[in-house]
Amino acid sequence: MTKELVINTTSQETRVALLESGHIAELYIERKRERGIVGNIYKGKVIRVLPGMQAAFVDIGLEKAAFLYVADVLAEMEAVEQFIEGGSHHVDPAEDGSDHLPLPPIEDLLQEGQELLVQVAKEPIGTKGARITSHISLPGRHLVYMPTVDHVGISRRIENEEEKDRLRSLLDVIRPEGTGFIVRTAAEGKSAEDLQSDMEFLVGLWEDIQKRRQHHGAPCLIHSDLDVTSKVLRDILTEDVNRIVVDNRVEYDKIVRFLSTFMPNLRYSIDLYDNDEPIFDAFGLEVEISRALGRKVWLKSGGYIIIEQTEALTAIDVNTGRFVGKHNLEDTILKTNLEAVKEIAFQLRLRNIGGLIIIDFIDMEREAHREKVHSALEDALKNDKSKTNILKISELGLVEMTRKRVRESIGRTLCEPCPYCEGKGYVKSRITTAYEIFRELSREISGFPGYRVTLLVHPDVAQLLTDEEGQGIEDLERRFEKQIAVTARPNFHIEQYEILVG
Repeated sequence: MTKELVINTTSQETRVALLESGHIAELYIERKRERGIVGNIYKGKVIRVLPGMQAAFVDIGLEKAAFLYVADVLAEMEAVEQFIEGGSHHVDPAEDGSDHLPLPPIEDLLQEGQELLVQVAKEPIGTKGARITSHISLPGRHLVYMPTVDHVGISRRIENEEEKDRLRSLLDVIRPEGTGFIVRTAAEGKSAEDLQSDMEFLVGLWEDIQKRRQHHGAPCLIHSDLDVTSKVLRDILTEDVNRIVVDNRVEYDKIVRFLSTFMPNLRYSIDLYDNDEPIFDAFGLEVEISRALGRKVWLKSGGYIIIEQTEALTAIDVNTGRFVGKHNLEDTILKTNLEAVKEIAFQLRLRNIGGLIIIDFIDMEREAHREKVHSALEDALKNDKSKTNILKISELGLVEMTRKRVRESIGRTLCEPCPYCEGKGYVKSRITTAYEIFRELSREISGFPGYRVTLLVHPDVAQLLTDEEGQGIEDLERRFEKQIAVTARPNFHIEQYEILVG
């Protein structure tokens, strides 16, 4: 599988696309006015402690207060590793096998007005504020430095046990006493000098952060993580990425300097794109991004999937559509579900959909078919760096799964709720609005002074009231002995209306 990074940079935003075999697999977007904050370190102030939730709200200087759980206050290794694993650093550390003691109440650990150093683990998503932790982690190319804990972990993606032992032994010798490190996948096969260089840089960075912390009051930004291009290069650029293509000279020079400094031994091809056609158009990416914003995705066979995102979960529905198969119904259903599995895995990565996900596969009567689809889903998600957990397919064909969510999905990043339907995805019909108007007139019209009543409505509703539902207007006029004039207002919402007297 060939992999490429295509980078489009303007004065307003930077877009980085990871291509696998010529198709976009992951998309990272950073806008100058909406730069991401995951990985940023703040000096915050506790503004509210919530014993009932064992959490606290912390003011870090953003519009919404950040959320801090009790497990993220203590040196609890499971919480530390969950943060690193779920953060933007794409680290998958080894599990810590120690038994964890019960956590003390958060009211014994934090008080209102207390200042503390925290790091953003999850972006503000929807109506929720940022998720933060007091377990600081500073990612480098080969290591993640954890100055607040004494621990050495190894990425699960490094499967060779001898290599794990070698790396752990190296870290135990060279790391400062009482500090922690996670060895990243990129460190596999690296020398002690490579790890030492990374370590010295991260330790020096932590010392600078400590100095800034002493000279600033809360709330305050103490350390800002890398921009999106450098972050992607640091976190996902490996030997299997064959080429980097960028369309901006300044960004090109910055990438060359970054790679020369942090990845001098990495073999890669970096090209400056200077054609007239926009780079994302040349690679066919704009079409794929537009496709990723739709709720319906067609499969090659003629089937399709429907993706519906809500605040709490994402529902994915699989349908046969135009696909009628060649042999029998069970084979048709199995083929559609297997084809849908690949597309679902692709769409989850591309759209960056996280949280609880419910997949409604077409019902399969045979247990062997359900097992085959479930195994195919697990295999399709193996290349996904975000942690996933998949339950067995139920007899109804439903799969419950979770995918780690640390930033907004593409849909929420590129779109906003429809101002017309207010994000519902639907509006009341003309006939529903008309009958609501009849009921409102019945309640209020008898108390109106004067003889004439003017009804201001959307043009489509006005046409309905004067044509098909004209008899309803006449009945009200006779009943209340008033004249009702219907007037169209093109600027009205279809559900909007006003009743004027006189």
